[in-house]
Amino acid sequence: MDVYDSLILHETSDQFFIEPSQNPTNILVIDRLNHEFSLVDGRKHVPSTAKSRSIFGIVGTIRLLAGPYLVVITKCSKAGMVNGQDIWKVDETEIIPFARTILHLNEEQLADNKVYTAMIEHVLNIPHLYFSYTYDLTHSLQRLHNTMPEFLQIPLHERADERFVWNRHLIRDLVSQPEMAKFVLPVMLGFVQTHHVTVNRKKLLYTLISRRCCYRAGTRFFMRGVDQEGQVANYVETEQIIEYQGDKCSFIQTRGSIPIFWSQLPTLKYKPKPEAVQGANHLEGLSRHFDFQVLNYGKQVILNLIDQKGAEGKLEKAFSDVINSFRSPFVKYEAFDFHHECRKMRYDRLSILLDRVSAEQEEYVYFMLLKDGTVVRQQDGVFRTNCIDCLDRTNVLQSLLARRNLQQVFMKFGILSEGQRVEDQQDFESLFKNIWADHADVISTQYSGTGALKTDFTRLGKRTKAGLLRDGVNSLVRYYKNNFADGFRQDAIDLFLGNYVVEEGRLAPRIDRGWKYLLLPGIWCIAATMVFVTVLLPSELSTESLLYLLFWSGMAVASSYFIVVNGPEFVDWPKLVRRNQIPKQLEL
Repeated sequence: MDVYDSLILHETSDQFFIEPSQNPTNILVIDRLNHEFSLVDGRKHVPSTAKSRSIFGIVGTIRLLAGPYLVVITKCSKAGMVNGQDIWKVDETEIIPFARTILHLNEEQLADNKVYTAMIEHVLNIPHLYFSYTYDLTHSLQRLHNTMPEFLQIPLHERADERFVWNRHLIRDLVSQPEMAKFVLPVMLGFVQTHHVTVNRKKLLYTLISRRCCYRAGTRFFMRGVDQEGQVANYVETEQIIEYQGDKCSFIQTRGSIPIFWSQLPTLKYKPKPEAVQGANHLEGLSRHFDFQVLNYGKQVILNLIDQKGAEGKLEKAFSDVINSFRSPFVKYEAFDFHHECRKMRYDRLSILLDRVSAEQEEYVYFMLLKDGTVVRQQDGVFRTNCIDCLDRTNVLQSLLARRNLQQVFMKFGILSEGQRVEDQQDFESLFKNIWADHADVISTQYSGTGALKTDFTRLGKRTKAGLLRDGVNSLVRYYKNNFADGFRQDAIDLFLGNYVVEEGRLAPRIDRGWKYLLLPGIWCIAATMVFVTVLLPSELSTESLLYLLFWSGMAVASSYFIVVNGPEFVDWPKLVRRNQIPKQLEL
């Protein structure tokens, strides 16, 4: 059952009327006073005084302190086509309050409601949200083909994979009434690009889709490892699709945080130490995670790219010890110290790892469906890649595995002949690299707040000085966001996904920062300012001015030291959902 693809929103002071353009007799009515949803027959119910405009879908509704809000898509653009169906990217949204006035809120409530609204807007602006009116974007080609015919007849939101439906909390009022199913639009956070390309004078459609899981969703340092249900942070399913003369091939990879209980909380240090949680039942968490993995994808090859020395090395040992205790015939573990093996920008050494897992890539193959409906091959296993963040190193390796899959597929389709290589098809190779680099930037921005590192290798096939400079800038921006902005970002995600529900009249949780939070940064700012003034605007060099400079320099250094020592007290911590992260000296 498809979703209405063109809507008109009529607004009055008391009601919203949402009218499908192709079926104007079936109108959704939302009462702004009693918050009831109903269907009416015919446009006669829409007052002539209503304010009308076109919208492209309903994201859902969410309750904040001022009452419920309606979230609608006001602008979208075509991202491409998959299996002959249009895929759309959300470009602009609007959050419309049910309430006609906010005079019933006091000053504190008004401030909190403004923050809540900003949080919802933040999630809606994360790159990128996607949807389709006719295609189940949350499932791979293989999963869709392996379902019963009746499955495709049920409403789109009911058959969608819940792991990848980011507005599932917002659509709860609509899904509670089955007759409204054609208004319910599942929205996915991830990445979609499709391109018509020519390879060896043969035309085909290349598609790359990534689906970000909404379970254990969050930001880089505040969401790590596995939870009690076996869900991991930064979990993304990536599907590469080739469509050629009506035949289709699909290749799935996954990424996700190391599936044991561990943390790496921000402390103002550039790279906080990752630590496995002492006394936790790591085997149980890992077992549940791989039970899901094997159920959904079949056999697993874990490609662990973290350092095997230092703090990451301790985490790698803890992970490998749990894997050795797990002893599953369906799970193989491959550790590869990316930074050590590829030091001095020797990324060509990744071929060592690719050769080690080439037998599994030949065994797991890919899903292949001919235009007559014949299934030639099924993918019965996946590579599950991780580094510490599951971003930069992971992106590089996944792109190389994807290229090897393309070599297999192009040979099978007869696009390439014996002895020809994907890398030698210059136009396609350039497009392929840029798509995967764009993909790396988007997936990284969703989790860390900045574009990916090492994308010069993905785009150009080598590391460059310009790429190193760009990585340096991104690393500094990551440092700032991860320490001073990610509390807000984590709260925004928790609010949007329903991990935190706003209660009427209840103010948002707060953190008592204490005197150091304002005093020490204030001292540092004054001291740094005075140092600059003394250096840049000296009247004349004298003992007095030198002592003046030394005094304020000392104050700047001392305040910096105390800020670093008390680093956790200056971090922007999440406030809405308690996960035993906030330091004891900071009380809600």
